[in-house]
Amino acid sequence: MCLQHIDSSSTLRLLFFFLIQMAADLAESQLHYMVPEESKHGTFVGRIAQDLGMQISDINSRRLRIVSKDGTDYFQVNLQNGILFVNKMIDREQLCPKTNICIVYLDIILEKPVQIHHVDVEIEDINDNYPMFSANEFKFFIVESTMPGSHFPLEGAVDPDIGTNSITNYELSASDYFTLDVQTYTPKSKSVQLVLKKMLDREQIPIHTLVFIAYDGGTPKLSATAQLIITVQDVNDNPPVFEKSFYTVNLMENALKETVVIKLNASDLDEGENGEISYGFNKVVLQEVLSTFAIERQTGVIRVIGEVDYESQNLFEIEVDAVDNGHNALAGHCKVILSIVDINDNPPELTVTSLNVPVPENTSPGSVVAVISVHDKDSGQNGKVKCQISKTVPFKIKSTLREYFSLIVDGPLDRENISTYDIEMIATDEGSPPLSVTKSLKVQISDVNDNPPTFPHKLETVTIKENNPPGLHVFTVSASDSDLSQNSFITYKIIDSAVDGIPISSYISTNPENGKIYALLSFDYEQISHFKCLIKATDAGLPPLSSNLTLDIFIEDINDNAPSVPTAFFNSESKITELVPKMAKEGHLVTKIRAIDADSGYNAWISYAFMDPAHNVPFSIGRQTGEITVIRPLMDFDGDEYKLYVVMKDHGEPELSATMTIIIILVDSGQQHLPPERKPHRYHRNNYDLPDANIYLIIPICLISTIFLITLIVYTIIRWHKCTQEINELKQQNFCPSIAGSWTYSQHHQYKVCLSGGPPKNDLILFTPNFPHASLDDSVSNNGSLMSDAAEQLHYMVPEESKHGTFVGRIAQDLGMQISDINSRRLRIVSKDGTDYFQWQKYKEELSQLRENYKIYSSTVGSWVYSQQSQCKFYLNSTQAKNDLIVFTPNGGQSSSAEDNNSAVQGVMLSSSSKVRVLP
Repeated sequence: MCLQHIDSSSTLRLLFFFLIQMAADLAESQLHYMVPEESKHGTFVGRIAQDLGMQISDINSRRLRIVSKDGTDYFQVNLQNGILFVNKMIDREQLCPKTNICIVYLDIILEKPVQIHHVDVEIEDINDNYPMFSANEFKFFIVESTMPGSHFPLEGAVDPDIGTNSITNYELSASDYFTLDVQTYTPKSKSVQLVLKKMLDREQIPIHTLVFIAYDGGTPKLSATAQLIITVQDVNDNPPVFEKSFYTVNLMENALKETVVIKLNASDLDEGENGEISYGFNKVVLQEVLSTFAIERQTGVIRVIGEVDYESQNLFEIEVDAVDNGHNALAGHCKVILSIVDINDNPPELTVTSLNVPVPENTSPGSVVAVISVHDKDSGQNGKVKCQISKTVPFKIKSTLREYFSLIVDGPLDRENISTYDIEMIATDEGSPPLSVTKSLKVQISDVNDNPPTFPHKLETVTIKENNPPGLHVFTVSASDSDLSQNSFITYKIIDSAVDGIPISSYISTNPENGKIYALLSFDYEQISHFKCLIKATDAGLPPLSSNLTLDIFIEDINDNAPSVPTAFFNSESKITELVPKMAKEGHLVTKIRAIDADSGYNAWISYAFMDPAHNVPFSIGRQTGEITVIRPLMDFDGDEYKLYVVMKDHGEPELSATMTIIIILVDSGQQHLPPERKPHRYHRNNYDLPDANIYLIIPICLISTIFLITLIVYTIIRWHKCTQEINELKQQNFCPSIAGSWTYSQHHQYKVCLSGGPPKNDLILFTPNFPHASLDDSVSNNGSLMSDAAEQLHYMVPEESKHGTFVGRIAQDLGMQISDINSRRLRIVSKDGTDYFQWQKYKEELSQLRENYKIYSSTVGSWVYSQQSQCKFYLNSTQAKNDLIVFTPNGGQSSSAEDNNSAVQGVMLSSSSKVRVLP
């Protein structure tokens, strides 16, 4: 581009405009470019991306686009290089016919985040229009008595170009009688008058023909010509004269029809008809004036006859003639400059130029939802606009740039509570009275996975009858999720666990879609009567959310086991033989039947009875106890032997029973043995020997139990006393023994292990950074302190079923270590349960996992439960490591040994009475 030559006055005006525009640019991030009119398609305008400080890659990612305020598409941006270019040819005279400075206002809109930049493209005028006269010739009638110096208005030429390209000069062909007088009232208004230089003589020259030439200031200069035909008239030699040659009037734009604008007054020195004056608009007056104003011929009053609108046209130039009624009419001339005063008659215009919907419900406050463009055609205070929301919603409007507002999130959103907001925006100007406009905007809230599935209850109880068929549907779990679509699609899964070492998946299964629970095997109450399992409900959102339900499953017993007597109490023929002295008294206990039933409850409640006993049998059996006793004294007429059949019945449904035979032999008092052929089974329990055997058995048991209890009490007292003594010694001495010797240290550098008050469950292992074998003096002098705090805990998370090599965490970085220290300090992983799920990748910052470094670890002997307030602080020398430190609790065996015995415990302080043993 190149700037054309402009005159000094235009230069000052343009310089003033540029200064004003530059100040606006600084305040509003506005870019300004210039391009000549009628530039071809593709003409370079400016480097938008470079001037906005953007990277070329951001053009597409931030969805750069141009919005023209007037809806035109004169310009486009090349999305490959960020260059603004001409999209189609621009005719400045057609685009801005009434303004000297023609600017196309563009808005550059960027997203992520939303930004708006104003771009003003000034269309430079080129000299592409010739000056034009309204006619090829103009006729004038001038009386011969007209005095030299008289002025006659001429209709000037019109040039649509501006500045130096518009009309700058008029010329008249050579004449002894006439010359031109050009007056500039305003930058846009020139008055051209024909001036009489000397007296006319109609008899010598009745008609003067002149050439009227108009020039513009462009390069090259363009011109137009018209002929002036002047007829010299006789008589009436005094024209009317106005009080002023130039009038300035202000008119409110809401002026009603018939409103008086101004009353003009002219006078004529002639008498009679030559002194009578008529007023009218000059022929050069534009059609806009004729359609808006009228002048009364007799009074010179100018009135409003049409609509006056500041936004359509704010300045009128009216040429008025006062003509006398003489034979050769003479005329006087004046100009009325009519300025229209703006009033607040236009409400704001509100347009949503960019809308990001739907809005996710987890959108953070301050996020932009929509960009709102507000425009008011009025000027000044009448054109200043404020925007607000009419009702309380979690959104607010924030002013961003000139005529732009942003609708932003102002509070938490919850789609499950409100899914759609009808936002009513009100734009109000600052005029008097203020005008406003209302626009409704519907904002949809989109769902995010922020609600986990929920079960009606955290615990459900399920009862399954034993001996059920495999595959039996036993229960249905159902969870609900208040999210939508995929976020609310729930699948069910049984969390892996074990019952008596058997995976829970061997007992039951679940349909992942409908939550139905099925029994996979036929349960036997006598083998398993109760177990629990966790059902996990997971939605399909990203990330997925879940919740658990505990199923408390009880196996219901059925009566599937008959009563039975252990085989040790009878022979192979289900018989028991008992000897009863004939001298036995009433109530004498013969024997006691102990039947068992593998069932439970009523199904295992056994009752005893004789099967069809003879009426004179001297024995009875306890229904509940199974004790067979003598019910009357034995007589001589009683037989020597009784065979009784005992029926054992349970109380189940259906009732099950078993029978056995009891043979009772009556013997004399001195007879203790049966004949060989009638000896009872070898497992027969002699009724007379049983009490003595019980006494011999009970006495040793009691003695052993008493000795064991006394030993345990004495051992506990000794251990407690020894533990207290060692703790006192640690408090009094500032050294700890080791195989390598003793090491004295400051009271302020100690090793603290705080345990919960509960009993220890297994071994406790503390892995510390290994110390080099150095003297105390060297350590203190080199480091300034003996030890530094090395107690840290890290926490990572990793999904289940992650593949081998999945990244878990950066241990070295999180511990503040250098990569070179990984090998020099011999970093390694110890799993509490002895598994090798995670490994350290050497020479890298990643870890397949290290959950806690330099922390308390459990050995494989068992688990150690400690309270939330339990803590372990250990202070380690910051120098390079040599060996591990292992601290054991009383109950455990050593799970790991030290590599080197040169280091010692730096000091142990216990918050409970638990005993800690330090092994070198």
